[in-house]
Amino acid sequence: MTFPFQFEIFEKTFYWHFIFETLAFFVGIRMYYFLKKRTQDSISDTNRLVIMIGAMVGALIGSRFIALLENPSQITHQTFLTLYQNKTVAGGFLGGLFGVELIKKAIGEKSSSGDLYVIPIITALFIGRIGCFSMGMAEPTYGIETNFFTGINLGDGLKRHPIALYEMFFMILLFIFFQSIKNKALLNGDRFKIFMILYFLFRFLIEFLKPYEPLLLNLSSIQWSSILIFVYYWKFLYREFPLAINKKRTL
Repeated sequence: MTFPFQFEIFEKTFYWHFIFETLAFFVGIRMYYFLKKRTQDSISDTNRLVIMIGAMVGALIGSRFIALLENPSQITHQTFLTLYQNKTVAGGFLGGLFGVELIKKAIGEKSSSGDLYVIPIITALFIGRIGCFSMGMAEPTYGIETNFFTGINLGDGLKRHPIALYEMFFMILLFIFFQSIKNKALLNGDRFKIFMILYFLFRFLIEFLKPYEPLLLNLSSIQWSSILIFVYYWKFLYREFPLAINKKRTL
């Protein structure tokens, strides 16, 4: 394989990354509306639209801010263009979450709004990571050098952990998991909370396989974002873990 994957049209070179990134957004949105039509949504269409706008604005800011913190030594050298171009999904989720919560407080919406997004997000992430993998070393989703059997030459002649492929495999597992519990009686919003906790747990652990620059206490900005998510959902974790332990004891 030769990275990055590209093709030519009328003697102009294009990267497959853009195609898959656009496809991820399109498929994710279409899947969301497909599921919404088949679900009784307790949130009005107007409020849902306002919430989505809050999520997009929050994601736009959060993805750039966390990406900026991924390289602390380069912060003073950033231009507006590089700041806009650099982004991270984890930061987008974090910013989107807080954008949604702020908007919901502003409009007085108390219903949880995240469950409908879980499967579309998983699907979009899987498609988007195909594009990330196609860029090889040109996209900051490559891992450290390894002798493990999964190691791939991503363009620099070294066998590295293909982080994008690992995340794609994790998305498949998440999809199977959420399909297996789709008929399980859960509180409204619990599925989204489970997704966020599992995804950020994955991101926290996978960072150790990437060549990251520590932000504080030898942890990267994405790992600190993960810790922030765990703290944010501490009530949910406190509620669910005792229940899980008690269920095991009664088996």
